[in-house]
Amino acid sequence: MGFRLPGIKKASFAAYQAPSKAVDVPKGYLAVYVGEKMKRFVIPVSYLNRPSFQNLLSQAEEEFGYNHPKGGLTIPCSEDVFNSITFCLN
Repeated sequence: MGFRLPGIKKASFAAYQAPSKAVDVPKGYLAVYVGEKMKRFVIPVSYLNRPSFQNLLSQAEEEFGYNHPKGGLTIPCSEDVFNSITFCLN
């Protein structure tokens, strides 16, 4: 006997951890690096307009400026905080 959890499937697609060797990012998405271990996540570009995500971008600007150590956008927060913010954006 099974049941569906459509919100969880949607959330897992919207902000998923990409394999470490993956270089390609689908059109309409961008890669960000999060946490102390700099885990790579691929998120929809639509997140950039959301106020909660813009707060993360402001923190990234304050901490790194435009020089991000991984070459991609680095978000200076824990993975748990990032996951909770991206889950709420869905």
